[in-house]
Amino acid sequence: MDAQIEVATVLDAEAILALQRKAYQSEAILYQDWAIPPLVETLEDLQSGFGQMIVLKAVVAHVLAGSVRGTAKGSTCEVGRLIVDPIFQRRGIGTQLMHSLERLFPAVARFELFTGSRSEANIRLYERLGYRVFRTQVLSPKLTLVFMQKANGGA
Repeated sequence: MDAQIEVATVLDAEAILALQRKAYQSEAILYQDWAIPPLVETLEDLQSGFGQMIVLKAVVAHVLAGSVRGTAKGSTCEVGRLIVDPIFQRRGIGTQLMHSLERLFPAVARFELFTGSRSEANIRLYERLGYRVFRTQVLSPKLTLVFMQKANGGA
């Protein structure tokens, strides 16, 4: 399924936040934690972040279907909050968003992201996109983060 990928603006923040809360419900259930950062992020926090990051949105038939964020820090692009509406998942929209974001950071040497160790579908997606685990971090008995990276082939 082809989505139209666009740079989001602060005017999209409310819709992105609502979709983020919907998309992260499965993670909250998986980890039995409804206080994970994507679920408690405020609209004000998201709006203020628009000045420091690039936010992309995926639109299918005039409907917000997904989003992802990227921030350049030195020679690394930190990728965050890849979300796809559950009704649009497994249709290539996450892949389109990731490829589009990566093209917007041609000067970085690498891309980095993290996900939970039990988020197997997320890990499989990132591995298909060329990301590899380079470290893990135990946050609690319930949650271990898996940090993944990939070299920027365009840099």
